[in-house]
Amino acid sequence: MPTHSSPQRKVTIKRKVRMRGKYFSLLIVFIVLAFNGVLAQNNSSTPKLRRSDFPEDFIFGSATSAYQVEGGAHEDGRGPSIWDTFSEKYPEKIKDGSNGSVADNSYHLYKEDVALLHQIGFNAYRFSISWSRILPRGNLKGGINQAGIDYYNNLINELLSKGKKTTYIYIIPKQIKYSLFSFLTTEHILVREYLLPSFHPYIKYQVLSTNDFRDYADICFKNFGDRVKHWMTLNEPLTVVQQGYVAGVMAPGRCSKFTNPNCTAGDGATEPYIAENKPNYELSHAFTFIYLRIITNLLLNVVQQASQKGQVGIALNAGWNLPYTESAEDRLAAARAMAFTFDYFMEPLVTGKYPIDMVNNVKGGRLPTFTAQQSKMLKGSYDFIGINYYSSTYAKDVPCSTEQVTMFSDPCASVTGEREGVPIGPKAASDWLLIYPKGIRDLVLYAKYKFKDPVMYITENGRDEFSTDKIFLKDGDRIDYYARHLEMVQDAISVGANVKGFFAWSLLDNFEWAMGYTVRFGLVYVDFKDGCKRYPKKSAKWFKELLNPKKSN
Repeated sequence: MPTHSSPQRKVTIKRKVRMRGKYFSLLIVFIVLAFNGVLAQNNSSTPKLRRSDFPEDFIFGSATSAYQVEGGAHEDGRGPSIWDTFSEKYPEKIKDGSNGSVADNSYHLYKEDVALLHQIGFNAYRFSISWSRILPRGNLKGGINQAGIDYYNNLINELLSKGKKTTYIYIIPKQIKYSLFSFLTTEHILVREYLLPSFHPYIKYQVLSTNDFRDYADICFKNFGDRVKHWMTLNEPLTVVQQGYVAGVMAPGRCSKFTNPNCTAGDGATEPYIAENKPNYELSHAFTFIYLRIITNLLLNVVQQASQKGQVGIALNAGWNLPYTESAEDRLAAARAMAFTFDYFMEPLVTGKYPIDMVNNVKGGRLPTFTAQQSKMLKGSYDFIGINYYSSTYAKDVPCSTEQVTMFSDPCASVTGEREGVPIGPKAASDWLLIYPKGIRDLVLYAKYKFKDPVMYITENGRDEFSTDKIFLKDGDRIDYYARHLEMVQDAISVGANVKGFFAWSLLDNFEWAMGYTVRFGLVYVDFKDGCKRYPKKSAKWFKELLNPKKSN
């Protein structure tokens, strides 16, 4: 469910940093960079992998997201989500003017999708549950949609009938993910899939409370928890903040005018940071929503473990940031860039505090503070961490901005995909997706050493190609991408990283948010002009051979 975009690449990060935060962050970067010299480089051919290269209990799965694949947007009592409004009322904001009202039609073709997972040999599926399909008006007062519950029950049962032990789901409004191990996400791209009654993207709208989310999660646990044992409450909160409230290119499309003139409202300097401690503020923005959910993680975790012995986590997206030069200034800039992306959400979950670089750099009271109770609730409120990795960038120290300040300029670092005109790696179809396999290893090791060696899953990883009028199945570049990234994951595991599984993005070509259907990430080609017929690509066959020990490479 890639939703990354390049606007983050012009950021600024500050020089004045407290000594302890400065040198600790720098030490972590040094440690991870040191591993870059450990591996011998082999750029001549696609790595040869075997299933036995990974632990016996390592999970291999694929991922989807409700709004991106389900379709049936106006069927069987489902209510509108933020992305229905954004894409259907403002088609000019989607590259091809499309939307996800039909998408892959998985709402009706889910048995075909499960059969494909089984044929490939995946033992896990990550999917999301649409909040607005379960609670059409966003809360219990608006009623529970039994047709939505029936759909997800049918999907989960179909998965289990194919031998899947359990499912990984993320309870994202409108997305859920299944797997052999079922990972359920309650909030796929943050707010975008969560229902906002009477929503209008550019004016004041009603805020759903923590209690509404808890009720939504409760319904999911009670109806699906006997079979689903791995849950993720949020997917890519960083994308929601950056692309929805700073760059303004994704729902709800808010930003400062100087950032994107197509935004009719927003403030990229304040909205990405505003929290629940400003209850009368006219917007319910991503930050408020995200942290309400993170704080709720602990409560959900207690309930889930007590009643059904499941696990609760969160899926965080981030690239790896390399220093533009070997100078101390650029190394610190890279550390700050990490603080404003991955650490932004990981640090509160581990320590109950914001990264020190954010505290130092976000001036003017724009960064809210946690109460002692909130901090206590945040610390350790996860059983595992999901990592969505696609690409990496360079970070270069620059003077801090005093004008046209946004969350992108607060780090006082210029983030770029090129160094002296040379890209960090080959470009896929999306401009932001520069292929740098080592980044996935470095990010995993960074999480290991800085954040107390958490249990991790690679919950998304993949690359896209441009969509054409022809059925394209010979995706050798995608095979190379997966082989090189899996090689790096295996290397991180050999060093001691506690990575338990890998989910390929995506099972199907689908609606790719602001890019619409102009790019394709799927292992399976979907013909959107011919009844959404499915055709496995060469990469699907590659995974089938990898996962079948008798036919591995």
